[in-house]
Amino acid sequence: MNILLFHPWNRFVMQNMDIQPIFNTTRHPILIAGPCSAETEEQVLATARGLALQPVDLFRAGIWKPRTRPDSFEGVGEVGLSWLRRVREETGLKVTTEVATADHVEKALAHEIDVLWIGARTSANPFSVQEVADALVGVDIPVMVKNPINPDLKLWLGAVERLYKSGIRRIAIIHRGFSYYGETQYRNTPRWQIPIEMKRLLPSVQLICDNSHICGRRDILAETAQKAMDLNFDGLMTEVHPVPDTAWSDAMQQITPEAYRHLIGNLVVRKASSDDPEFLAMIEQLRYQIDEIDEDMIQLLAKRMKLAEEIGNFKREKQIAILQTQRWNEVLEKGLRLGKQYGLSKAFMTALLKTIHQESINHQAFVMNEQLVREAENGLRRGVVFEEEESD
Repeated sequence: MNILLFHPWNRFVMQNMDIQPIFNTTRHPILIAGPCSAETEEQVLATARGLALQPVDLFRAGIWKPRTRPDSFEGVGEVGLSWLRRVREETGLKVTTEVATADHVEKALAHEIDVLWIGARTSANPFSVQEVADALVGVDIPVMVKNPINPDLKLWLGAVERLYKSGIRRIAIIHRGFSYYGETQYRNTPRWQIPIEMKRLLPSVQLICDNSHICGRRDILAETAQKAMDLNFDGLMTEVHPVPDTAWSDAMQQITPEAYRHLIGNLVVRKASSDDPEFLAMIEQLRYQIDEIDEDMIQLLAKRMKLAEEIGNFKREKQIAILQTQRWNEVLEKGLRLGKQYGLSKAFMTALLKTIHQESINHQAFVMNEQLVREAENGLRRGVVFEEEESD
């Protein structure tokens, strides 16, 4: 994840972006559902009819499908847009589809698609986002932006800014998880702190969780949807198909309309806040304790880095390399054991220990190379003086 070092002007611009809801509704959460891909007119209409009696705000279906491999099903194309228009006419559901080029935008607008979305592969490419944004100049239509495939917060934010500069005001962001190399239960790891940071930077934007693409499998869709509700997300985007196992794309993550009804019916939707005095007093007390513990942790980490600097001094004197793999393995294994003992997840402890280890390396590197840097700087200064003397 990129660390954002925002210029004050950028903060001012973000805080003053007048982002509006994608459409007005008093219902919470916003519910977006439909098949991963529009395959046939019959399949699209069957899904829509199964969702029409449920509290769905927006019917989704992919018409153009950017796929990793060239021989994969890449969508039915423009013909599918007329199927979406028929969904709206027959069921009254608003409809949305993904666009990745100016041509897609033109065709979707011609078929009166209600809402557009920009996919993860497109949001990762500023040129593609700009092409879509330019095609939308002068158009008043809601647009949703999925996070880029990789955990790059600035790219996601940049996509929103490009749309906003083109005149689009009704914007939502969709969290669909991030690519991860390694073992994980998810298709795309959630890394919840990234969409939370986006919401902090853009508090007026609606934040929607695409639990289908995060999970990649049906059995954890419900718990991921509930996690999003617990984090006060504004909505859910879920893939629904009349016969999921026969789907032409992403079959394992799609569910039937009946399974979707069950998933939504069992969601516990939390309140954003409370004015109950007892609640406010208790949470304030607990937060005060957390603040004290945070301060203690930071002080302990600072002491740890001082010790790392002492080790760096000894390594410099003896000409020993900074990275000691055996020691690092010992620290990691011990930390994971202690974390498990105290109820901390392996993923959290691994990320924490790696971050601490990297900071320790940085401190040791500074100590070990400080003298060399100073000598180099002195040499450069002497060189400059020598050149000036020669020029005289």
